[in-house]
Amino acid sequence: MSTNRIAIPIFTIMLLASSASAAAPAFAEVPPWIKSNAGWWAEGQISDAEFLAGIAYLITAGTITVPHVAGENAMMGADPDVTEHGEGATVPDWVRANAGWWASGLISDGDFLSGIQYLIGAGLITVPGSAGDISGAASEEDPVRSELEAQLAQCDAITVAYKRIDCKRPLEQAIMVHEYKTGADAFQVGPVSYYWFGLDSDGNGFEISRSGQALLSIRMLAENTSDEKRALSCTSPSLCNYDVWDGTTAFRYAGTDFTSGQIVLNPGDAREFNILFGPNVGYGGSQFLYDEAKTYHFRINESFGSATIPLNINGGQ
Repeated sequence: MSTNRIAIPIFTIMLLASSASAAAPAFAEVPPWIKSNAGWWAEGQISDAEFLAGIAYLITAGTITVPHVAGENAMMGADPDVTEHGEGATVPDWVRANAGWWASGLISDGDFLSGIQYLIGAGLITVPGSAGDISGAASEEDPVRSELEAQLAQCDAITVAYKRIDCKRPLEQAIMVHEYKTGADAFQVGPVSYYWFGLDSDGNGFEISRSGQALLSIRMLAENTSDEKRALSCTSPSLCNYDVWDGTTAFRYAGTDFTSGQIVLNPGDAREFNILFGPNVGYGGSQFLYDEAKTYHFRINESFGSATIPLNINGGQ
């Protein structure tokens, strides 16, 4: 395939993408694993189905918007040299070349995604499971989760272990974040959203141990909704922006999974964290004591904002 023959469709797509609307669509940062998949696809190391599943993820996650494209546009940018890939989908050979250029940093995210946007809208690429409608095959109850789980299942077809892990990891993260956002209570603390399912959920709970020690486990998701890097801080029991308050006493943690005392969140990042309150582990800590006559709250006191979350502890088991 000649260089000139590849360049013409790119120009056509960019022209159509810029003229289809007065305002070009806004694209979020493309997850790095998609770029890796694009490079592997361009080299023939993964199948069309695996790569298109990645594109489906971009659409489902809102990274790329797919507006209606007039039927006549499908003919204007079409390359006659196409390959059939089942389900009636046709993928032009130059799309594979574009993917390689994008993975190598030769074209921008916006250029690549504008091309994909046009191709999907024109019907030249059919996203697996969509049959022309990207939400048609998804569950009516939770179409986003159904689509993510379908993509996760496709990762198992990747035979190279590290590539399979790279495929699964962001999808598993996306499913977890989706579960929190659709099922948990949200608490907005400045630029960070905290999501919590409550005590009676996986990773959360209250109990009295056989030795009589009260144990309180809290698992939350924190999402940075700002366009600046943010950090959650908890370097030691005595220097931690998270505690439990019973109206008179602030209880310090007995264990936490904060790495090096901080959880750094880039813009748009979401991270799950765990904090355990129980025995006094030193370093300015305290023993967690339970009194059924008292009301307990989990407190957040970060530099960017604060919140007090009721725990509703009704008694030990």
